Amino acid sequence: MTTNRYWRLNSRPEGSNVADALSLESEAMPELAEGEVLVRAAFLSMDAGTRMWMTEREDSYQPPLELGTKMVGLVLGHVAASRHADFAEGDLVRGFGQWAEHSVMQPELAGLVRVDDGIDDIRQHFGVLGFNGWTALWGIKETAGVKAGDNVLVSAAAGSTGLLACQVAKLLGANVYGLAGGPEKCRWLEEELGITRAIDYKKDNIAAELAKVEGGINAYFDNVGGPILDAVLPNMALYGRIALCGLLAQYEGDGRGRGPEQFDQILMKRLRIEGFFSPDFADQGERLTAELKVWLDEGRIDTPFDVTEGMENVLTAYEKLFTGGNIGKVLVRIS
Repeated sequence: MTTNRYWRLNSRPEGSNVADALSLESEAMPELAEGEVLVRAAFLSMDAGTRMWMTEREDSYQPPLELGTKMVGLVLGHVAASRHADFAEGDLVRGFGQWAEHSVMQPELAGLVRVDDGIDDIRQHFGVLGFNGWTALWGIKETAGVKAGDNVLVSAAAGSTGLLACQVAKLLGANVYGLAGGPEKCRWLEEELGITRAIDYKKDNIAAELAKVEGGINAYFDNVGGPILDAVLPNMALYGRIALCGLLAQYEGDGRGRGPEQFDQILMKRLRIEGFFSPDFADQGERLTAELKVWLDEGRIDTPFDVTEGMENVLTAYEKLFTGGNIGKVLVRIS
């Protein structure tokens, strides 16, 4: 292949209209400088948090992407060429590259790592053994401090991180409640994952349903924020913990939103709320992967994959993250 196709960020998206802000472009195959690696993508990871990178916010954990540059995202693929001593042609690797058929990466900046190509399904390096698995394990165990017998609530529970958080909490002996959109997702959470109860945020009165949980919610793994957080706060148990993983309800526009109207409940219930991002525990990846792999090999944790084919269909896949059109991890297969 002598050309490389990629998605370019041309403008800041307005509301939910991401498609008008990006364009599919072609270029000559990139050449490498010393210390760089060229990765041929097998799969691209679609992650809701990247929506904030498209804004012009300077106060996020990730600087805003410059207009006119390639859209950035997680890539799983093989090294096509290397000018870095630690990576050889053919290595299976994962790192922050571009929405492109081939990504140029500086390993130290891209978090590029070699991953095990001997597992049954390499997609798990974007699932149980990837950042979604790490985030679920860290958020449930470390940030929320979940223990056996706790009542644990997970929002976006059928999403790529949420469903893994449900499984981790269940493995730790908790009673797990999930919030998801639609009867099919709720059925799947109860029948396939075996959680205690799934609540349909599209039709159920969330606050009323949570009020039925005896003893209240001890730990809340929040992927959403917004009005759902307001429904949860009055139903937290005394000294409850909230692990704030994402703000899906606020990713449109510049990602900012009003504080919760039920803010007083943080004082009344003596709650602890802690936000966390993957860079906080990236240095613990080897340990987290090892712990998760034991459960994966034992068949005690898993994730479904929602795979869209082709670079030209990246935006179709990306849209699913914001419309609820998926169960599990959204990927784009490139090669």
